[in-house]
Amino acid sequence: MDDDSRYEAVRSRDARFDGVFYTGVRTTGIYCRPSCPAVTPKRANVTFHPSAAAAQAAGYRACRRCRPDAVPGSAEWNVRADAVGRAMRLIADGVVDRDGVNGLAARLGYSPRQVQRQLTAELGAGPVALARAQRAHTARILLRTTALPVTEIAFAAGFASVRQFNDTIRQIYARTPTQLRGGRAPAPRDGAGVPLRLAHRGPYAAREVFDFLARRAITGIEEITGGPGTRLYRRSLDLPHGTGVAEVGESGGPGWLPARLRLTDLRDLTTAVQRLRRLFDLDADPYAVTERLAADPRLGPLAAERPGLRSPGAAQPHELAVRAVLGQQISVAAARTLAGALVAAYGKPLPAADGALTHVFPTADALADAPLTELGMPGARRRTLRALCAALTDGTVVLDPGADRETTEAALLALPGIGPWTAGYLRMRALGDPDVFLPGDAGVRHGLAAAGAGPGDAEGWRPWRSYAVHHLWRAAGDGRRTGAPRVSPAAPS
Repeated sequence: MDDDSRYEAVRSRDARFDGVFYTGVRTTGIYCRPSCPAVTPKRANVTFHPSAAAAQAAGYRACRRCRPDAVPGSAEWNVRADAVGRAMRLIADGVVDRDGVNGLAARLGYSPRQVQRQLTAELGAGPVALARAQRAHTARILLRTTALPVTEIAFAAGFASVRQFNDTIRQIYARTPTQLRGGRAPAPRDGAGVPLRLAHRGPYAAREVFDFLARRAITGIEEITGGPGTRLYRRSLDLPHGTGVAEVGESGGPGWLPARLRLTDLRDLTTAVQRLRRLFDLDADPYAVTERLAADPRLGPLAAERPGLRSPGAAQPHELAVRAVLGQQISVAAARTLAGALVAAYGKPLPAADGALTHVFPTADALADAPLTELGMPGARRRTLRALCAALTDGTVVLDPGADRETTEAALLALPGIGPWTAGYLRMRALGDPDVFLPGDAGVRHGLAAAGAGPGDAEGWRPWRSYAVHHLWRAAGDGRRTGAPRVSPAAPS
């Protein structure tokens, strides 16, 4: 896009570009999302910025009306596999807050100076500024939704000092932390957790996503409560500073899903939110996906029918890797039973049971040398599982948000018992790659038959083939168009 086309998006209040760029208004000193409902400023008074951090660095404060810091992330970072895309995913996960810029650079395989240069060139801000903008957003959530003292909020949001916290809040929001909290009394500290609205862009096929997760929910770490349309997905999380319980509702408002997080350490808030966003694929661009897939004469009817269909990711990538191996060549239900037995035998108990949630998923190092005899699996499958967990533990296989997808896939394929389906499935879900096709998957083959398509048609679905896979799985389950038999998607985890 050039600046003229960006301004046209602002004039039309086009929500498709929220999070893709930000608008600074010279006359007011504020920055907005493109869909801000305020009167459109004159073109001569507008500047455009590739990130909220860049707008803040230019001296703009966040608009109180459209809250530009709360928009979905740009889908560009899901698509891109280069250093900048990987860096953005790692920063969103809180790596800079935990490990600093040196830790971020080490994960990317670059020097800190190179990372600074690349991010500044593309986003108008370096890793420190990008992380600072994220910390400010986390602090605003805590100020508005909890009764925590301001000092506790400062450190929970990731700030190094209260002074740094106060200065940042005043600069970004033109208010003190106390003013930002508002005159109303915050929610009491009763253990109810932090309520959130998880923003998404465009239509969202919540029913299909919740169906997908419900079929795979593992006893002890996941549960679905309520009926269709009002379901609540609940799961435990193993986080850098402690554990947590997350709840996400199926029925939200326009552009958001309701959520609540109960954490043993509030420093994990940013990481927990990003894990939920990846699990529910909330940063996707359904407009771009539908535009590409709907143009295909065979897949088009499926894409047009479900324009908000998402490609769920993983809350904990190592967990998905284990589940994928457990589910090789067996049904979804059987894989779910095996995973439940694994959790009961090797999972770490929560400090206190929360409904049906009793454990967090076993760590990779806990499984690397485990006998796994409780699972009743073939010896070769147990060896594969142990080899995978050992590779995750020693870093031979990396599944964090900033992992290089090509390198990770090659490392997975080098392990005994890991074939193209497992490696591709992990690339799609654990690494969030939107362009993975699984031609050997039984559900995909049935879906292709149902849609009257063949594997060769998938080249025309780039760079959104992962979404095409989900459409094909749905078509296989529906058994429509060619009278194909009803089957469960083969992806078991």
